[in-house]
Amino acid sequence: MKKFKFKIKGQDYDVEILKFDEDIAHIDVNGTTYDVEVQRTYKQPKTPKLVRQEVQARRQDSKIKKTITKTAGHDVKIPLPGNIMQVFVKNGDTVKLGDKLVMYEAMKMENIVVAEKDGVIQNLSVQPGDTVLQEAKIMEIA
Repeated sequence: MKKFKFKIKGQDYDVEILKFDEDIAHIDVNGTTYDVEVQRTYKQPKTPKLVRQEVQARRQDSKIKKTITKTAGHDVKIPLPGNIMQVFVKNGDTVKLGDKLVMYEAMKMENIVVAEKDGVIQNLSVQPGDTVLQEAKIMEIA
């Protein structure tokens, strides 16, 4: 296993550890084998050991149910602050996905807000010339 050289009171010793059996080491010193009892001291670690509670398995018959809540409609919001230049719809109009709703100017560029779903326009709250803030709700699509 491991070989060591010791010098004790001027005498040289060649020591080889042959094997360990629990607290007994079998060693060879200058050709003679010895069984030596080893005293071991165990240090307590400085870091406390984290003990967690065992996780209980879920029952197989439990299922997660999805609940769907109906809302009044889909809010249409302005992504950047700017000025409304043109409104293409009015309250009660039916729109389809991708239809133009409003054109507004933001950062010196003309931008168009389009419908994100099919529905009917409700609660239209802007007209040409109005100034709007970022994420301002301008209408609903129900």
